[in-house]
Amino acid sequence: MGKHVLVIEDEPNIIEAISFILSRDGWRVDTHSNGHDAVETVHAKAPDLVILDVMLPGKSGYDILRELRADAQTQALPVLMLTARGQNKDREMAEKMGASQFMTKPFSNADVLACVRALVGAG
Repeated sequence: MGKHVLVIEDEPNIIEAISFILSRDGWRVDTHSNGHDAVETVHAKAPDLVILDVMLPGKSGYDILRELRADAQTQALPVLMLTARGQNKDREMAEKMGASQFMTKPFSNADVLACVRALVGAG
């Protein structure tokens, strides 16, 4: 059962909130805050789950997701996409590109926890 998550997010308050929620639940949390080398970081950290922001400096979350899904090593990795823009087209694009789940900001702590547990089968 996986208990390692990589949070790719550039807003410090969101990183802190998610890290706190998941650490308290027993998860090992790594964080990364830019899109430039996010895919390399996923490979280096080998998490059980990625929480990925859509809007990142350097490269969008959609581009990162596309790269992860095109790579045999990470194509089945659960990815929870986060966005401040909750329009249907954003959700549809995330689903089309292979996001496991999609969540809009602001989100509730309970929703994040339930979602990551469900994605990794830890609930």
